[in-house]
Amino acid sequence: MTGSPRTELAAFLRSRRRQVEPASVGLPGHGARRAPGLRREEVALLSGVSHTWYTWLEQGRDISPSRQVVDAVARTLQLSPAEHEYVLRLTGHAATAPAEPGPAELPAHAVRLLDALGPSPAFVLTHSWSILGWNTAYERLYPGVATAPEGERNLLWVVFTDPAVRSLLGDWATDSRRFLTQFRAEVGRRVHDPAVVDLVTRLQGASEHFRAGWASHDVDSFSSSERRFEHPRVGSLLLEHHQLTLADSPDLHLVVYTAAAGTDSAARLARLSSD
Repeated sequence: MTGSPRTELAAFLRSRRRQVEPASVGLPGHGARRAPGLRREEVALLSGVSHTWYTWLEQGRDISPSRQVVDAVARTLQLSPAEHEYVLRLTGHAATAPAEPGPAELPAHAVRLLDALGPSPAFVLTHSWSILGWNTAYERLYPGVATAPEGERNLLWVVFTDPAVRSLLGDWATDSRRFLTQFRAEVGRRVHDPAVVDLVTRLQGASEHFRAGWASHDVDSFSSSERRFEHPRVGSLLLEHHQLTLADSPDLHLVVYTAAAGTDSAARLARLSSD
C-alpha cells in the first residue's frame, strides 16, 4: 500500500540501504552482521549527517532534508540516476514541480493528433496511468481498451490483470516489471494521491507479481526501447516504444508504437489497420 511521500521515502531508503555491499564503500563486511547491507549509522557517517537525523529519515519523521543532504545520501546508497531523481521528487527537490492533475477528457487537438498517427498504435495516459484516449490502430492492437470498464482502463491494471495483454506482450515478465518500475518513478510525490493509492491497493490484491514488484521499491526512468507483441491476427510485431509529453497539458503523456527498422512490422501494422 502507498502512503505519504515521507513514508514512501523511508521505505525506499531502507530497501536501498540493504542492497549496498559494505566493501563497495570501503567498510569491512563483518561476518557477524545480522542484516545485509549497511547499518544506519554507517550511512549517516558516510553522508555527513547525524545518526539520529538519518534514523528519523528512515522512520518517516516530519523533517525536510536539504538538496545537499539528499545528494549525499544518494551517493552513499549508490542510487542510479532514476532512483536519485525519485528521492528528489519525494523530498520536494525535483527539477520541476509536480504538474497539476490533467483534464478529465482528452483535448480535441490531442484526439486529432492520435488520429493523424495512422497505423502507429498510440494512446494517452494520465498521471495515474489511466488511458484517457487512443487511436484506431491501438484498439486493433489491443481491442480490450474499448470494452474495459472505465475504472479498469489503466495501463498498469491491464498489464497485470488482463490475460489478453499477458499473451500480447512477447516478454511479459520483463515488460510488466519495466512498466511497474517506471510507474513508481513517475508518480514520485503523488504516491499518496487517491487515484494512485486506489490503483496500487487493488493491484496488490489482484496480482502476486505486482505485489512482489511493488514491495521491492525498484524504480527506473523511461527510455525509448523495442517491445515485441504477439498479435493473434498478424503475428509477431517488433515496435519501438516512445513517450511524449503534451506541452499544453504536461500531465498527459502520449505513448506511440512505431515499427522497428529492418523488420516487416510496418507491413503487419498496415494489414492490422486495413482488416
